[in-house]
Parts: sequence; structure tokens; C-alpha cells
Amino acid sequence: MKKLLILALLATGSTFAGDWPRFRGPGGLGVSNETGLPAQWSATQNLKWKLRLPGQGSSSPIVVGDRLFITSYSGYGADNAADVNNLKRHLLCIHPDTGEIRWSKEIPSTAAEDSWSGWLREHGYASHTPVCDGERVFVFCGKTGVIAFDMEGQEAWRKNVGTSSANRRWGSAASPILHGDLLIVNASEESRTIYALDKKTGKEVWKYESGKTELTYGTPALAELAGGKKELVMAVPNEVWGIDPETGKRTWWIDTELKGNISPSLLAIKDKVYVFGGYPRITTVALRAGGEGDATGTHTLWSSRDSSYVPSAVEHEGHLYWIGNKGEAFCMKADTGELVYKEKLEAGSGNAFYASATLADGKLYVPSRKSGTFVLAAKPSFELLAQNRFDSDESDFNASAAISGGKIFLRSNEALYCIANQ
Repeated sequence: MKKLLILALLATGSTFAGDWPRFRGPGGLGVSNETGLPAQWSATQNLKWKLRLPGQGSSSPIVVGDRLFITSYSGYGADNAADVNNLKRHLLCIHPDTGEIRWSKEIPSTAAEDSWSGWLREHGYASHTPVCDGERVFVFCGKTGVIAFDMEGQEAWRKNVGTSSANRRWGSAASPILHGDLLIVNASEESRTIYALDKKTGKEVWKYESGKTELTYGTPALAELAGGKKELVMAVPNEVWGIDPETGKRTWWIDTELKGNISPSLLAIKDKVYVFGGYPRITTVALRAGGEGDATGTHTLWSSRDSSYVPSAVEHEGHLYWIGNKGEAFCMKADTGELVYKEKLEAGSGNAFYASATLADGKLYVPSRKSGTFVLAAKPSFELLAQNRFDSDESDFNASAAISGGKIFLRSNEALYCIANQ
């Protein structure tokens, strides 16, 4: 009966409650309702399957029904290939129960990306997580544009969203999101523009252009106001914006102290929005959406110097949880910004974490780049439940975990893993 339901939903272009259809799952909250998930695994314990990927990537897997989608890149950079024109992305459609590849698409680069140098090497050219509505899967490929495929891998449309570079030349990373019939893309790197595209045709519905979006690498959020109205919320250096997602009109802004680049994605819990990031002094700001004009004085709730430079946060029972990129686990009261705990994890030095926490089954799952996946109890007292490694995989784990159908999906620069209780 479950398989028949999945087939029917896919035939009508729908998703259902157990899906993980976009970056950080439903609503971009990083939260799953799944239970009975393992806390421990290894190459010989609770590993359901492993699939070698055709290239590297920092994008996260997504799952809709009996289809898992993931992207990677090859032909330049990580392959020690010298010609940027040989860069190509790969989109794989995989059966989440078996790891069998249903189909794969190779997407040649149509415009030269920023060169394989500096900080770009830390995340590469497949950092945008796809999004799927059950009828099509949408992939953002940087300067090659946005491409829509149907569920059988046939290209439906593509749209160029710019070929420029930000002043740091770090490449882009923000993931596309869906709002009704609109696909919203933060093309800050490519054109300093936020686009809303018709998801059926790829035609531009609106765009919001601003040089202030430069160095904005996070995925926007959709806040929900009273009455169910949605607002697109976007963090840029020194400001947070509220934008009408139907028209692209900016309705309010709030001044912040988040200077420099903004990498974490915003977290919107109904009309409360939590913003992390900035450089060199990272900051967290809590605000209330639904303002008008300059809402700094009326809609700013609190701010804190306890924050994150790259990973994003989750909320659970009135508390915010995240792991800073240097390896500290944080718990903070969501209503006041009061720090509950800050504990150092044994994850090496430097930028130890790029992935964001995923919450499920009372646990926080957080992949580190080199030291395995940390599993913490989701409660306001620090408790490390496990630190799980695949010893044979020495590549970086930069992607956040996806959870669907009683399974945890992790990806490294080498492979995709499916973890479930055996």
C-alpha cells in the first residue's frame, strides 16, 4: 500500500510527509519526524548500502518518494584537471532503499567558473542542493544556470542567472527553494540578484537586484505571518530583508552587525527568524518578520556574539542548537539568546564543520569534515551519544544529513551512504 501511495503521489507531482525535498528538509528547518533511527554505525554496523559517486560535492542529498537526488562535479579542480572548460556536474537519481542508480545526467559547464584556488577548493563546484516538487527536480549549477528535469531525467528547461563573480571568487553555494509555483534562486555570486522563476517554464517572474547581496552565500528562508502569509527573508552583510515572494518587492529591512560574508542559512520558525554569520566577528540576531520599512527598532528581538560562521542551526523545544565550524557545540534559549552550553568537540583544528545539524528522534546528527558524524542528545544539557566514522573514507564530509523512510543519508566527496537500523 505504501508503494502504491508513493507511485500515485509521483504521478500527480506531489510530495508527502516523509520526504526530504530540499536543503535541510521541509521548510529548511533541518528537522525530521522520523523515529527509530540509529545513533551508532560503521562500515560493519547499520550501513544499509554505499554508492561511489562520479565526483566530489558539498551538496546534500534530497529524497522524494522512491527517488533520491544528489549532485557532484568532475573534470576540473578536484580531479587535478587543468582546463576549467572541462568542468561538468552530475545529477544522479537513486533508489533510496537499494542505492541503485535509476538514471544519471551529465551537465557540461557552459561558462568558466572561478578558478580552482583559495577557499573555493574547500567546497567545490557542486555546493547547491537540488529541490524537488515531486514532478520535477531543479538544479542550480552556478554560471551554467538553473536546470529543471522531470522525474525520468528529461530536461524541461534551463535559465541563465548570470556569469559574473563576487570579489572573493569563492564560487556560489545557496540552494534553490520553492514557493508555490515559483522557484527562488539566490544568484548573488552570478549576478547580485535574487530570481523568482516559473517552475513550469523557467521564465522570470521577478528579480531583485542589489550589490548588497555580494558575499551572501546562505539559502533564504520563508517566514510565516499571521493568517498564513509568507515572507521571503534574506540576510546580506549588515542587513536582513523581508521580500514579498509573489512580487519581489522589499517590504522591510533590519540593520545588523553581521559584517563581511554571510554563509549560514536563515532559520525561520513561523514569524521568528534567526540569522547567523558575519566576519570577522560572527553574530546571531533574532528578529520578527512582518515589519514595514526600517524595522530595526521594532522587530529586532536580541543579538549575541555566540554564533556560527558556516553551519546553520535547528530549533527544538525552545532551544537553538548548532555546531560552529571550529567544532563547538552550542545550545541557546531561542526566546532570549541566553547561552545554555558551549562544549568543544574532538573534531580536529581549523574549519572542522561545514555541515549543519539535522534533528530527528531526539538526536542531533552533525557530520564533521574529517572526524566522523557526531550524534548529540537534543536537550539543554550536553550529551555526546556517539562519534561514527567510516575509516576507509578519508575524504571531506561537507554535506548535511538527509533523513527519510527510517534512513539517514550522508555524503562525502567520495561516496553516498545509507544508514538504518539492521
